[in-house]
Formats: sequence, structure tokens, C-alpha cells
Amino acid sequence: MRAPVDTVAMRGLGLAVLLTLAACGTTPHKPASTNVPLPSGGKVKSPVRQDPTLPALPAAGSGRGGYYKDDGPGENPPANLRDVPDAEVRNEPYSTRSNRPYVVFGKTYTPITDNEPFKQKGTGTWYGKKFHGQRTSSGEIYDMYKMTAAHPTLPIPSYARVTSIDSGEQVIVRVNDRGPFHATRVIDVSYTAALKLGFLGKGSHQVVVERLLPADIDAILAARAAPKPVPSVVAISIDTPPETGAVVQPEVSTQMDATVAAPAPAALSSGYYLQLGAYSRADNAETGRSRLAPYAAALGTLGVVQAGNLFRLYGGPFSSRAEAARAAANLPESTGIKPIVIER
Repeated sequence: MRAPVDTVAMRGLGLAVLLTLAACGTTPHKPASTNVPLPSGGKVKSPVRQDPTLPALPAAGSGRGGYYKDDGPGENPPANLRDVPDAEVRNEPYSTRSNRPYVVFGKTYTPITDNEPFKQKGTGTWYGKKFHGQRTSSGEIYDMYKMTAAHPTLPIPSYARVTSIDSGEQVIVRVNDRGPFHATRVIDVSYTAALKLGFLGKGSHQVVVERLLPADIDAILAARAAPKPVPSVVAISIDTPPETGAVVQPEVSTQMDATVAAPAPAALSSGYYLQLGAYSRADNAETGRSRLAPYAAALGTLGVVQAGNLFRLYGGPFSSRAEAARAAANLPESTGIKPIVIER
């Protein structure tokens, strides 16, 4: 990890930012010491458990690893962190005090309070032990082993899908804190989120951050509650005239990287696919396919599958989940599509 001074140091502002809103400053609380006192008055570092499933990182406070002061990995992390699920999304009111304009390093930040789409690319970093157990801007206690994140302007609380452009991995995190405060860094994620995104050891990755709007969350919750239809393949002629003014209607999933098998065009081989839309009518699905034809070089073969009363548009196949996620991240925002990675 290479936690930048102006990024990680400001993590302690989870509480300080709230006070900044009242035009006063504070000093971050010092995290509880994990040192063991000796009879002589000296201290010795507690041993760090080496979990073979986690990247080997220098201990916090060791002077190695590029950490800021005493930040870094914690001792004795919980087992099976790679299996921690994404943040459990839900629609909830925004915090009044946590979404007021505030000033850090002379720059004014105005949190988002509307329901407009938000997507950005930049450097993602992570923060750990130094702030573990401290209050965030939301008032919640920061737990480095949960799926949370800090962002300068996304609403608190809210949810975001983060995609690592380098690894292709994706997660959904709960935004409950402020930071990072650096022009090139767009988000600070928790230790576990960084692990799942693949940059725990490196310290940072280029990422895409996409806000989940209330409507997206409603669709996710509805999809979870709905019975799973039995898919069947339907043939659609490529000569079907598109319906004028048809709008692509993408279906939102809990994460772009689905871990369960999903239907894909039977004529295509097994692999990873991008679900590019879900439609109630076959001709609208064909319209969506036609609109995306200019991007076929990146999206692969475009095909339609009927699942229950819906017609789903797929692109692919891709050889790996990461390759599919990279293709999704590079799809122009102007298409209005939110791809979902599925495995056939």
C-alpha cells in the first residue's frame, strides 16, 4: 500500500469534517495502541498473523510499505475476507449534517444531494488500521473489514459500484465518509474492498466509480425478491425494423460481476457475457442491439435471449470476468447502458 499523506491523513477527518461544517477544526483521535507494554516501560509490536490467502504486507508502523505514519494492515484480520459480500444496499434518507458544503485545504466541496447519474474515473486508494474504530462523517464507526468507502461529494449515506480498470474486479460499497482530498484520487475504500478489487498490495488502482441511484437500488431489491424465470432461447431476425424512439432499458444487478450462471445465446460458446439490456418486447431488444452495433468490436457478438417475459440483450463471450468488466467500463456513457457481467 502506498497511502498518500493527503489522502490517508484526512481519513481521520470523518469526524473533523463534520466540525468543519460549523467552521471549526479538530484533530483526529489517536487510534487505540496495539503495543504491549513491558515491565521496563518499553513496547514491543504485537505479532502479525500471516494469512496465506492475503497479500504479504509490511506491518503498520514498521516504517516499510509506503504507509502514512502508522496506517496499514491490522493484526489478525478475520478469515475469508475474500468472501465478504458487497454492501447490502437499501434506500435511506441522506444525512443533513453530512451533506452540507465544507472546506478542506482551502477548497470547498459541495456534496451531491440530487438524483442525477454520477460516474468518474481516477485513482482509488485504501485506508486501514489508523482509522479502524474511529467515527466516520456519517457517525458510523469505521470497520476496515466491511465494504465501505469515503468520497468527497457522493451523498452520505449512499452506495457506489467501484470497478478496478487494472484487475477488472468490481464491488459495491457503502459511502459513509469524506475523502480523499487530492485532485487525482477519487475514492478511498476499506481494506476488504481493496482486497477484492485487487490492489491491497499495490496500494492503488485506476478505478471507475458509479453511483447507485435510488431507482437502481429499487431495481436491485426487486430483482432479489422476484422468482428466477426459466430461460428459453428466441430467434430474432436481424432484419426486424427497429421501433422509432425505442429506449434501451438496462436491468440493474447487485453487482456487475454475477457469481451464478446466467443465460446467454445458445449459439455462442460458454464464457463471460455482458447483459446490456432487458426489454418487454422483442423488437425493442433488436433496437437496442442495433444501437450498440457500432461498439460490437469491443462488446463481441450481440444476441438476444428470452427469459420469462423479458428479452435480454447480451454481448460476448469474454475469456475472463476481468476482460468482460473492462469492456463494460469502457462503454461510452452516452449509450446510457449499465452492463452486468454474467457467466454462462
